[in-house]
Amino acid sequence: MLTTQQISEGRRQFLGGGYRLFYQEPLHVVRGEGVWLYDNEGRRYLDAYNNVASVGHCHPAVVDAIATQASQLNTHTRYLNDAIVEFAEDFLTEFPPELRNLTMTCTGSEANDLALRVARQITGGQGVLVTRWAYHGVTSALAELSPSLGEGVEQGKNVWLIDAPDTFRHPGEFAAGVERALDAMKQAGVKPAALLLDTIFSSDGVFSPEPAEMQRAVAWVRAAGGLFIADEVQPGFGRTGSQRWGFARYGVMPDLVSLGKPMGNGHPVAGLVGRPELFAEFGRRQRYFNTFGGNPVSCRAAHAVLQVLRREALQQNAQLTGALLREGLQKLAARYPVIGDVRGDGLFIGVELVSDQRNTPAPERAACVVNAMRRKQILISATGPAANVLKIRPPLVFKPEHAALLLDTLADVLGEMG
Repeated sequence: MLTTQQISEGRRQFLGGGYRLFYQEPLHVVRGEGVWLYDNEGRRYLDAYNNVASVGHCHPAVVDAIATQASQLNTHTRYLNDAIVEFAEDFLTEFPPELRNLTMTCTGSEANDLALRVARQITGGQGVLVTRWAYHGVTSALAELSPSLGEGVEQGKNVWLIDAPDTFRHPGEFAAGVERALDAMKQAGVKPAALLLDTIFSSDGVFSPEPAEMQRAVAWVRAAGGLFIADEVQPGFGRTGSQRWGFARYGVMPDLVSLGKPMGNGHPVAGLVGRPELFAEFGRRQRYFNTFGGNPVSCRAAHAVLQVLRREALQQNAQLTGALLREGLQKLAARYPVIGDVRGDGLFIGVELVSDQRNTPAPERAACVVNAMRRKQILISATGPAANVLKIRPPLVFKPEHAALLLDTLADVLGEMG
């Protein structure tokens, strides 16, 4: 096994310059199990960040499903195979009856890319509305819709930025911002194709607008001829606790729903769910083929995740444990003024750190907390335009005892910071 130093040097020598590492002292992990990651020296870290391993690192049911199918067959969807049909039929029961088709991909980026193609083909429009610090994928088309990737990424000419629903500083202003963007788009002679939203606004800082506000925004987009695409890569699969999908918390019906690697517990499987008439019209006009989207191994992995999610009642666990975690964080906020706001739902929580009574963002303090927690073997991260919002997003098997450990450690860190 390579040493930590050899791996670091190898990354610099052999990998592209776009890669980034977490933490001032990067973590060298060699094994995962449930909510735990283990480093090369056998130390155990509580993972309160990795949503991709949605049902826990190396869940035996998922590992077995992958290994069994891989030992039999893996090929593309141009041959008949029962795995994709069995999964799709079962999986679609998790959605409203209006959403009855699934096209499978390998990544959430591919799913969002396909959603964009469908929306533009069906509506005849080109304009897309996204939030000001959104992240929706890494293809060229989606990088233009993902301002959070950095200043070096050029915004697409038909991309219209809207403010995220900042329930901390500017509550109740989200829908009005969507209306203004639609008016500006109309004045520019651009027809809207879609409103594309991560329904927990994770890159923007973790927000949940009032349902009526989201409903108004979607209604205005549809009245202008556009579709609503719900990006459920991060908030989906019961993570928000109260509902299986983030969009359901607002009482809105998407036209398309994009899904990512939590679908397969980290296996590269993803998909796009939507209204059958949209897929039918899109398929009539152009072909879509994804060489290994929907291959038998991916479908067995995704089906195993779905069955674990149900069997272990992980959505209910997210709701219970998440409530305990938010309650504990609110108590810490009463003790430590650096915590300006606690928000989120289920096991997706944002803790905004501020530096004064004007609620000035405190990114340096957030970085200090994230790195201090890592040194104490608790893994979290930070998000938001100023990187001052602690992002707590553990695997769905995160239990009350794990929440208690996180809260105790965070209290120690905040106390040490003064």
